[in-house]
Amino acid sequence: MIGKRIALLFTAVLTAAAVSCSGKGKNSGGNGDPNSGTGEAHPELTVTFFDVGKADSMVIQSENGTVVIDCGEKGDGKELVKYLKDQDISTVDCLIVTHYDKDHVGGAAKLINKLEVKRILGPYYQEFSEENDNFRDAMKNAGIEPDYIRTDRSFELDGAEYTVYAPKEDNYGPDNDNDFSLVTKLKYYDTSFVFTGDAMDKRLAEVMDIGDCDLLKVPYHGRKLGNLDDFLDSITPEYAVVSTSEKEFSKFTEDALDSRDIDYWTTFDNGTITAHSDGVKVSVTAEK
Repeated sequence: MIGKRIALLFTAVLTAAAVSCSGKGKNSGGNGDPNSGTGEAHPELTVTFFDVGKADSMVIQSENGTVVIDCGEKGDGKELVKYLKDQDISTVDCLIVTHYDKDHVGGAAKLINKLEVKRILGPYYQEFSEENDNFRDAMKNAGIEPDYIRTDRSFELDGAEYTVYAPKEDNYGPDNDNDFSLVTKLKYYDTSFVFTGDAMDKRLAEVMDIGDCDLLKVPYHGRKLGNLDDFLDSITPEYAVVSTSEKEFSKFTEDALDSRDIDYWTTFDNGTITAHSDGVKVSVTAEK
């Protein structure tokens, strides 16, 4: 059986255009017409997943607001800032740092130093590294008091409802900071997205009841997780994006997505990936 990511690449070669797929989400009309659902179309919301290797960096843009989830590694901050400035964005309403590994927090200092960041959410635990020192110094210099959360947070921006789920434990074992990952659910009218950071088995178990979504940012760069099958069955995504390198993307995860007929894109195959929502349906386009 040919994997979906291979099939998508084949389509891209035939059309000599960006890979795209019209949404067929649970709450949509599903035939590719933006107004084919039973709901009313709203201003477009986009989620951009940057091609930053085995790292996470995402920008959510609504009509008047911007939310950033993770900033990739140190060198990725420059590209993130350039993208935002090219979009005439000078203010980030909220930066969500899922956890403090260098491939998630590395570019955060650059973002804070170059643009106005109104609010920062991060998990409540400590990790020591050069990247985190730079992150903390940048916040201090900008006069930002971060919100290190131990309980869930919710906020609304341009009709988009964000719920950021805090980790439930104070300790997940030695050298396991991945399970401190903040998990975010974004609901935009009749569409929804789930962003999981590097959540592993214990953390996925904590958010198993997060509810259905149209698009999932696959946890832990697509590595094998013992309860990934259960998680996919619980949230039943139509689409998935994997921010990863070819080496990190496991056959186990690929098979789990394929067996459920989940259309998915990987940054190492498809480059920068953009999801679009008009509040009725979700569609996805890719750089290649």
